[in-house]
Order: sequence, then C-alpha cells, then structure tokens
Amino acid sequence: MPHLIKYLMRTGVFWLSLFVTTWLLSHYSFQIYKALDARWIIRYPKKYQLNFDDSISSLLNWLVDVANFGLFTFRELTRAIAWVIEIPYQFLRNLLIEGFQTGLGDAAVQIAPSLSWIAVIGIVVTIGHYARDWALAALTCICFLYLAVFGQWDSAMVTLASVLVAVPIGAVGGLVLGILAYRAVWVERLLRPILDLMQTVPVFAYLVPILILFGFGPVAALVATVIYAMPPMIRVTIVALRGTPEELLEAGRMMGATPRQMTWKVLVPVATPTLMVGVNQVIMLTLNMVIIASMIGAGGLGFDVLASLRKLDIGGGIEAGLAIVVMAIALDRTSQAFSERRMEHQRTGNVLQRHPWSTTVLLVVVVTFILGLVIPAVQSYPDAWKISTGAFWSNAIEWINVNFFDTLEVIKTALLKGILLPVKKFFSGIPWLWGVVVTGLISWRVAGWKLGLAAILMMGFIAASGLWGKAMVTLYLCGVSVFIAVLVGTPLGIWAAQKPGAGRVILGLMDTLQTLPSFVYLIPVVMLFRVGDFSAMIAVVLYALAPAVRYAAHGIREVPLQLLEAGQMAGCTPRQLLWRVKIPMATPQLLLGLNQTIMLALSMLVITALVGTRDLGQEVYIALTKANAGQGIVAGLSVAFIAIVADRIMHALSDNQKQRLSL
Repeated sequence: MPHLIKYLMRTGVFWLSLFVTTWLLSHYSFQIYKALDARWIIRYPKKYQLNFDDSISSLLNWLVDVANFGLFTFRELTRAIAWVIEIPYQFLRNLLIEGFQTGLGDAAVQIAPSLSWIAVIGIVVTIGHYARDWALAALTCICFLYLAVFGQWDSAMVTLASVLVAVPIGAVGGLVLGILAYRAVWVERLLRPILDLMQTVPVFAYLVPILILFGFGPVAALVATVIYAMPPMIRVTIVALRGTPEELLEAGRMMGATPRQMTWKVLVPVATPTLMVGVNQVIMLTLNMVIIASMIGAGGLGFDVLASLRKLDIGGGIEAGLAIVVMAIALDRTSQAFSERRMEHQRTGNVLQRHPWSTTVLLVVVVTFILGLVIPAVQSYPDAWKISTGAFWSNAIEWINVNFFDTLEVIKTALLKGILLPVKKFFSGIPWLWGVVVTGLISWRVAGWKLGLAAILMMGFIAASGLWGKAMVTLYLCGVSVFIAVLVGTPLGIWAAQKPGAGRVILGLMDTLQTLPSFVYLIPVVMLFRVGDFSAMIAVVLYALAPAVRYAAHGIREVPLQLLEAGQMAGCTPRQLLWRVKIPMATPQLLLGLNQTIMLALSMLVITALVGTRDLGQEVYIALTKANAGQGIVAGLSVAFIAIVADRIMHALSDNQKQRLSL
C-alpha cells in the first residue's frame, strides 16, 4: 500500500484525483450534507470555534489600561516612543511646509518660514546630480516642479516629512538587526518566522493594534510604517553580509581586526551597494504605507486620495494619485542611483572646493529665504500660477464611460460569467475539512511532511476561526488574478528577453508599475468599472503583473550559452530553441515569478476591500473601522498563513525543478 501511494503521488494520477474529488465535493457538498445530516461537513461547528479575536482584544486593552513595568506603565512607554518620533517629524513639517512658530493657537507667532519651494527643488536637484548625473537631476526637478505647478505641494511635503522620518529609522533598525542575525545564528532563527509574518500580514492589519496602542494621528501612522518597511532591510542586510568575499574576511583577520572593526570597516563598506538596494525597498514600502496609513491620520497625499475615493471626486483623486506617482518615481530613481554609485576620490582644497554642491544648496536656501521675505512668490508657489487638471480628468473619465460603457460592460459581464463566477462557485463550495486535508496533501507531496503538517495547522486555524468562507473568496480572487497576470506577464517577459528593443519599453513600464503605491491602482479602476469583484481583479492584476514579467525575462536571459549553442548545432529552429531549451531551463525562475505574483496579489487584495470585496481583506478593513484589534489580527494572520503555505510550496517546486535540471 505505501508503494502504491508513492507511485500515485509521483504521477499525474495523484493531482488528477485530488482535483476531481475537490470538484465533486464542491458541487455536491450540499447534497452530501443532506444525505448524511452532518452540517459540520460544510461549516466548522460554531461551538468549537476559537475566540482568539476576543482574547487578543482583551490583551491589548490590558496593555493599554493596566500593564505596569514598575517605574512606568505600558501606556507611558508608547507615549514616550510617540514623543521621540514626533520631535523629528514635527521639525520636518515645520521645515518643509508649516514654518517655525512660538506660542499656541491664536497667540502663535511665526519666527521663521519654511524652506521655499525653490529651495526644496534645488536640494533634490543637487541630490540627483550627486547620486548620478544631470539627467537624474532634471528628472527629480520635473517631478517636484509638477507638485508645485499642479497644486499638490503642501500635501506632498507632509508625505515627504513622513518618509524622511520613517526611512532612517527603518533602514538603521533593519541594518542593526541584520548584523545581529549575521553574527548569531539563533537571532536569525528567531527573526525568520517573525519576518515571514511581517511580510505576509496585510497592511491594514498593522494599523489596527497600532491605532489602539498609539492613538489616531501621524505618529501612529509612522510607527506602522516603520514596522511594515523594516523586514526587507533585515533580509537584504543578511544576504549582503554573507556575500562578502572570503579573501577580504581573511585579510581583516590577518590584520587583527576586532569583530566590531570587521563589521564596520570590512563587511558594511563592501556590502554598501547591496545595502542601498535594501534602502530603496524601505523607501518604496514606506511611501506605500504612508499613503495607506492616511486612514489613521497620516495626512498628506494619501488622505487626498482617500477623501476623493469617498466623495467619488474623479479629478481630485487622479490629481493626487499622479502626485504620488511622480514622488515615487523621483524617490525610487534617486535611491537606485545611490545603490549603483561608485566611490569617488575625496576632493582637496578649501571648503568650497571640497563641498561645492553643499555650498550651492546653502546659498540657494539663504538667498530664497531673504527674497521670500520680500517676494511672496519665492517663498510659496503662487495660486495664480497653479494649474488644475481635475476638470480634465473628470471629463475624460465621463467621456470614456459615455462612449465605451457598453463595450466595458460586455467585457466585464463576459469575464464575470465565464471565469469569475464559476471559479467563485467552485471555491465557495469546498468543505472546510476537505480543503484542510487537500492543502496538507499537496504540501506533503511537494515539500515533505513538515510543511504538510504546518499547512494543516494553518488552514485549520482559518476554519476554526470561522473564516473559511472568506478565505475561499480570497483564494478565488487571488487565483483568477494570478492566472491572468501570469498569462499576460510571461509572454511579455519572454518577448522582452528575446527582443532588446521591446525589452527596454516593457521593463521600463514594469519599473513604473512597481513604483506606484497600491492605492493608486484603485482610482482608474473604480472610475471605469465601479465597485465589486471585477474591479478588484483588474487592480490586483495590474499590481501583480511586474514580477511575472521580470522573472520570465530574467529566466530566459540566464539560460547558459553552451546549451543554446548545443541546440543550434543540433539543428533547432528559433521556435524549437525557445520551447525545448529556454523555457524548460527557465522554469525555476518562472516558478519564483509565480510565487512573487501570488504574494503581491494577496497583499493587494486587502487594499481592494475598499472597492467592495467580501473576503478576508474586508474582515481586516471592518476591524480597522471598528478599531477591533482581535478581529483584524485574526483575519490578517489568516491571509498570512495562506501566503506562507503558497510561498513554501512555490519555493519547493522551484528547488525541485533546479535539481531536475542540475542547476
């Protein structure tokens, strides 16, 4: 019998039998329940459900109201942390937009204005040139000038102040924890599951406990942002330090370097280019989270987008969304340039000769400060010079809806009836017990009994929490969105790898898509398709498309040259070379791309709760609106468990394929 089971699992019979059984149970679960008179087959018994949400809420309430560390209470600790973060945040807000004042309320007197818009643009231009060249300086200049011209300057500076506070904390904190994990194996083992959870728990789930612990306001939003943005920096730090050439480490030891000197004079300097990639990720995640955290008082551009969505203000939403896009592009390109920047020889001479750009920036700040006292247009961009495109975008969307409404409805209806609703019916009909068992069997088959057991426990947690139905809706939306993203993205990636000209355009477009915060995708989708599962699916596909394209292109380009030459010598046509050599050899990368697509789709599905989906994301969003931390954390953990199981399965498939191909 064991030999028969192993044989079946090694063949397609195992997968076919699982699918057929699941399909039958999905379609006939109600009839089975009626025949056996066993309601528990379909729904997990309510009397056995876990009440983790109540326990978690009680714990947080106890921390806020009762917990005491002797010298101070937990509430005082959180307020101290908030005070430490608020000092630099308020300073940057004063510096960038509000000016410095003394006194409170009506008695407040301004003692110094904020930096003028010209000075801020001068600073970002200088940073762009220092990071790379005049082309990047011009790009950053255009991006920030756009913010001033189109009336988004004030909100953008509030958002920039949040980014400038959160990024250093996240980057430095991630660097320190990464170094500790590199130095001590037990620290890495402790951090690994925590990082897995932090990178898979939905963003809204971060906001609920932070809201309770730190209250409503920009400081709470900054705390959530730092926690959300730190994990990539930790992982990148560990990878970067382990990539240090052994000969450099040996040289450091031979010279008698202490562990501290080895870290700060060998490891970190050598790993700096890779560490800057981590900083880039921190910046982009920070910007993404700052936008989302507008729901708990972050303010800035995110609040403008959220307010526009609530009021269905098409023009205002698109204007604020485009402002987020240009800021994201400027920050992304600048941080990328720093990661690629080579060390330069130190300049010699006097202060002006050694630091010409710093001197120029200081001069611009002083001159604009003096002129701003006399000429208001120098200090603040004049309202008369501002351009509003709100009416244009509103009219454009209205024109599209009027002229193409029937066409869009036909496409929407066809996809709903042909794909979305049948798949939703299939997943919604899967009994919880069979779903848990199937997930365990698949995980066992792909990655061994440990993952199989973990998958059963994780999916069992979802069922026992009373969230099985919501989880199946999440799986259905994720599955359809990932299928479409891979169906579109893989051919685009192969085309980009095969044709360099097309590759520059396609990958450039993917660069742009990856810089857009997730909120931005909702604006055009809601305006064109209104709310519902279809709108959510379109937004998820757009958000998750980039990794499918990038990994496909990378996999095709990384096929060993000798294999291609062998195929050509064997007489393969270009088409045969693609289908019989390149794509099979690129399969591990394609699977990793599929994995990243799934992760992005799950993270975006929580955001699409704003457009009316009824899945786990909606549970998290409802918990946020009610400040119910227990409900939000349980729903967030359910999404995280689905993501962890999918991640482990896809990585195992990729590793198995690498072994088969001897890579």
